[in-house]
Amino acid sequence: MVSRVKFRVVYVPNYLAWPILIAAVFGGLYFLANRAVYYPSKYPEGSWSVQQQLQAEDVWLDSQDRVRLHAWWVPSQDARLVTLYLHGNAGNITDRLAAIREIVAAGSSVLIPDYRGYGKSGGRPSEKGLYIDSETAFVHLLGRGYRAGQIILHGESLGTAVAVDLASRRPCAGLILEAPFTSAGDIAGTVIPYLGPILVRSYDSRSKIRWILAPKLFIHGNRDEIIPLRFGQELFRAAQEPKTFWIVDGAGHNDIAGKTGPRYRERLAVFYESVLASKPHS
Repeated sequence: MVSRVKFRVVYVPNYLAWPILIAAVFGGLYFLANRAVYYPSKYPEGSWSVQQQLQAEDVWLDSQDRVRLHAWWVPSQDARLVTLYLHGNAGNITDRLAAIREIVAAGSSVLIPDYRGYGKSGGRPSEKGLYIDSETAFVHLLGRGYRAGQIILHGESLGTAVAVDLASRRPCAGLILEAPFTSAGDIAGTVIPYLGPILVRSYDSRSKIRWILAPKLFIHGNRDEIIPLRFGQELFRAAQEPKTFWIVDGAGHNDIAGKTGPRYRERLAVFYESVLASKPHS
């Protein structure tokens, strides 16, 4: 005997169906837009051989929400400052060879962590998670014996928002923002006008930077194809003194160090000296 299963068709009135459909579509777009903020390269992706070139030491950190994070520690001999380098949204720590090398040569030791979901770190990236990761790395430096007044926060692209958030909560010696932006929503608006800022409402640096008293160095290429220069300039205007803006002529989003050559190192060294000469922010 063949049994037949009868399905009951449920009719939904139009006045309910359309709102449900719109909410479902918006929810899907919201999820995809916010996930698209992150482009991590997980191990073994990346040029891990550069660790030997940098003579970097592996460091393992445990965040307060129990995520295991991987970082590199690169010392600079006789350095009086240490840089917590917070990288951008793509790749992992192996893609930052040039920046780390120049920072060390300019006179600062470097701790560069991979956010959760990047490189050898566990977990999945999120705005709250990246803020926790930066806090974890900062506390690690305090545990190494550094004072807050010796720690430079250096953010790159998405890392500038992470650095601004950390500097708004923790005192530091100085803040370097390379290819900074006002908010993720503003950047989304350049990709999807009108709808972008509604879908993406994260990484609001504009509202936080006004509370940061530490010296600030802004660096931005005038041909940045990802984060237009105007967003860096808007964030600069919102920041308190002391602050300096270096516009790198001809540089895009990912080639600032390459375009500037020795000037990049020199600018960092001048900023470090100015920080050391100023009143400690500890």
